[in-house]
Amino acid sequence: MAKETVKPYDADSSKKNQVSSMFNKIAPYYDFLNRFLSLGIDTIWRKKAIAQLRDNPPGVVLDVATGTADVALALAKAFRPQRIVGLDISAQMLEIGRTKVHKQQMDGVIELIEGDSENLPFADNTFDAITVAFGVRNFENLEKGLMEMQRVLKSGGKLVVLEFSRPRVFPFKQLFQFYFKNILPVIGRITSKDPRAYSYLYESVQAFPEGKEFLDILSKTGYHAHHCIPLTFGICSIYVAKK
Repeated sequence: MAKETVKPYDADSSKKNQVSSMFNKIAPYYDFLNRFLSLGIDTIWRKKAIAQLRDNPPGVVLDVATGTADVALALAKAFRPQRIVGLDISAQMLEIGRTKVHKQQMDGVIELIEGDSENLPFADNTFDAITVAFGVRNFENLEKGLMEMQRVLKSGGKLVVLEFSRPRVFPFKQLFQFYFKNILPVIGRITSKDPRAYSYLYESVQAFPEGKEFLDILSKTGYHAHHCIPLTFGICSIYVAKK
């Protein structure tokens, strides 16, 4: 489990409700801020994560915490699967995603639905692969979410998780910490009009069980053949596991 429970807002409501509210608020600014604050590197990270499915292209894919459907669209272009389901807890993010899907004429392949990652509305053994980009950090109950994904994944199917991590190498560690803690929240606050969203990003990354700790949780929740691939000096990591 995470070191501590980090919520977007200082309120008594559940983390799940707060995360949904936060993403609904920042949805109109989300894609722009992703590109701007990461200098566009986030698109490269997503492509590297999707490439982990290249050895056995999936026919039916679930993209959990799909947001505005960047990963779902990239999956559709890369592998031309029969069906992609993108699931997210934020209705406003999904609305933007549907507009993007329609513009790219992917309506017949990609379906975006509102739902809870810890209570997936699918039968056991439904999907050939499951992807999650920058989403597991926001789960209220990380192990429950991972077990749910394991349940709906077919035997031999692959889980690919892309998530922020913490650089360890000097001076990149210090530069990253300063940027994430001091610069990024200010830019996010001014641009998205949400004073907490990008402070929460920093706090949730600090609390997330990264690296070997996350691999151990994958083992505990029923996955095997897992490994971690650090990217860009450890700013984020790709975790690959099988059912």
